[in-house]
Amino acid sequence: MSAKTTHFICFSLVGRYGEPGPDFKGCYADGREIVDMLDSFKSKTGVKELFLTDGKPPYKQVLPLALQHVVAMIVGCVTPAIIVAGIAVSRGEISPQDKIVLVQGALIVAAVATFLQLISLNHKVGSGLPVIMGVSFAYLATMQAVVQEFDLATLFGAQLTGGVIAVLVGIFIKRIRSLFPPIVTGTVVFTIGLSLYPVAVGYMAGGTGSKDYGSVKNWAVALITLAVVVGLSHFTKGFLKLSAILIGICVGYVIAVILGMVDFTPVVSASWMQLPKPLHFGIRFEPSSMITMSILFVVNSVQAIGDLTATTQGGLGREPSDQELSGGIIGNGLGSIFGALFGGLPTATFSQNVGIVGTTKVVAKRVFYLASIIILAAGLLPKIASLLTTIPQCVLGGATISVFASIAMTGVKLIAKAGLNNRNTAIVGLGVAVGMGVTLAPDSLALFPSWVMMVFGKSAVVLATLITVVLNLIIPEEKEKVKVRKRIPLNFTVKDKNFKNIKSL
Repeated sequence: MSAKTTHFICFSLVGRYGEPGPDFKGCYADGREIVDMLDSFKSKTGVKELFLTDGKPPYKQVLPLALQHVVAMIVGCVTPAIIVAGIAVSRGEISPQDKIVLVQGALIVAAVATFLQLISLNHKVGSGLPVIMGVSFAYLATMQAVVQEFDLATLFGAQLTGGVIAVLVGIFIKRIRSLFPPIVTGTVVFTIGLSLYPVAVGYMAGGTGSKDYGSVKNWAVALITLAVVVGLSHFTKGFLKLSAILIGICVGYVIAVILGMVDFTPVVSASWMQLPKPLHFGIRFEPSSMITMSILFVVNSVQAIGDLTATTQGGLGREPSDQELSGGIIGNGLGSIFGALFGGLPTATFSQNVGIVGTTKVVAKRVFYLASIIILAAGLLPKIASLLTTIPQCVLGGATISVFASIAMTGVKLIAKAGLNNRNTAIVGLGVAVGMGVTLAPDSLALFPSWVMMVFGKSAVVLATLITVVLNLIIPEEKEKVKVRKRIPLNFTVKDKNFKNIKSL
């Protein structure tokens, strides 16, 4: 009996304007449709609207997806503010209540920056893409240095300057993009990750300057927190994996409460509602810190191209337009300027949320608008902000060291993408060596003017950026060596079933 041949004809639907929709597929076998009931369900309930940027999905579907984005970003958003505020409090510059204001500012500026990206004013301000913005760890080491050397007012002055520079970068991004190929951006991102390791370790030990710094109790809580984060990140799926850092902090926090390491006094004294106060910390312009932050804003702007590209590739199946990239960088610059005026630290696109977009393919802006509203609401409630400030430093260290490691490894991936030939390894090696070396040996610039120490001695990222850009421009590209093989005729016949006479090349 001859085998029956079955012919399959399959199709896949896409969204409007060429956007890929959900994986709507149908197949016909010998005239009979293989019905995917899920397709019908999606079509009837409007779920497919989630996969269109201008889609209008019902809010019962939008809410859990928006909360997922909030959960993924909120810890990373407020942690830099908590760390910077801790330095200012230890120096006696601000009160514990002002620490709450900084955390509020981080959430408010994240919400505003996200709004700017979504609405895309005149298609020039904001990318118009489904992204979540938040306070960036990339600036953390430099922000710490500025606050330790000067004060918060100086930090916000430098941030405002950097925001203006970011706007200019967005306007001229097409002309300067060539200065930052993967080998340069990879080295810079790798250096950012490395420079943050001492911050995380210091926090795991209880925070530099604390009375119980380096205690067994601090390290125990930190390592338990880290174990939970790593375990959930690598051995679970879905919500648990996406919320690994948040859950890790919750577990560490509970243990810290049991051990008597948490003081709830700030929560009790905090008000329920408070609007942001313009220039609450003042603003001061100091040249060396302005230069340092400006360079970081340029680097971060180039890095934003990667996140925006990952968003369009993962969620929309296309490359971003020049207009979207330019608007995205300009929007981020304006968001950071707003933050400098209202107590919010510098912002950036959040890679973890980009990852969620790539995984779920949900790109409906309604989801992201609701997420930004939730973030804004949290920022306007001091009770929430004050509760976040009670998280012990050892818990934050245990949770964030994995984030910093991820940043460094992202840089390694970019470097590997560029190729590890002699030229590229020289660029990376020298950039990292000089950048990290000077910051680890601060006395090496002791006889230079103070501004040189501030610009080049406090941030490994600044030196690494300058060196890699210069080396990439002056070191010639290596020519690929093409191996030419001599053709050797093959001597075999079809009858030679074992192919014994095939001569190796």
